Parts: sequence; structure tokens; C-alpha cells
Amino acid sequence: MGRSRQGVDEQGIVPSEAIALLRQACPDLDDWPRRWQCAAADLAPGAAIVAAFTPFLLDLLRRKASKSTFNRDRNNLWLVGGEIIRRRHDDPNLKRLSINRLLRQLIEEDGGPLIWPPLSETEQNAIDATCRKLYRFLNQSTPPN
Repeated sequence: MGRSRQGVDEQGIVPSEAIALLRQACPDLDDWPRRWQCAAADLAPGAAIVAAFTPFLLDLLRRKASKSTFNRDRNNLWLVGGEIIRRRHDDPNLKRLSINRLLRQLIEEDGGPLIWPPLSETEQNAIDATCRKLYRFLNQSTPPN
């Protein structure tokens, strides 16, 4: 079986060695949905966000990003995921969108969503840089839903 850029084989299965590497680099990844949740109904969308972020995180590891770059991007994704859950609570129309559509709406070529509560300009710029990487990754690896 061939592997794509994402480290996922043709059947969509992530090799166990890649998962082990991701678990080592991001040991709390499975806890993100619970940490983001405002209500029990947030767990499934939170898990979908993690599932959408996982190929990108695997790609960063595959590309051998430095530990500090990986950690910065990982932490920024955690903030973006929490912001997505928060926005779903504030805007009922967003709850109707699939997580993939919502990501494509909020992650743009020039950055990501403004995080609430507001961050410093430097922190928001770092999140925008991560979101630009994520945008390029999403648009080169998967067709829009």
C-alpha cells in the first residue's frame, strides 16, 4: 500500500508507528475535546476537530519540524479548536455545518479566527501563521466537502 503526504495509507489508516510518534509529541491530544467542551454535545464535534487536525500534525512530524515549531503549532491548533467550539455556541448557524466546512470557513489563506478572549498581536500572529500552514495543507491534500 502506498502512503500519501499525510502519513495515511490508501485506505485512510494511519500506521501505528506514526500514531505512536504523534502520541509521544502530543500526549494530551485525545483529551482536547473534553478540555474544549462547554456541554456534553461538544465532545463529538471536538473529536471531529481533532480528527481533522491529526493529519496536519502527522505531516509536521513527517517533515521533521523542530520541536519548538511543532509545539507552537500544536498549541495554536489547541486554541483554534477551542475557538471553534466557542463559536458554535455563539452562532447556531455554525452548529449546522460539518466540522470540515466550518474549518474551511474559519481557516483562510491569510490566517485563522480571532481568538477570544483577545490575545496579544504577537500571539494572534503566531496563530495566523499556523492557520496559514493548515490552510495550505488542507487545500493541497483534500477536496472540499
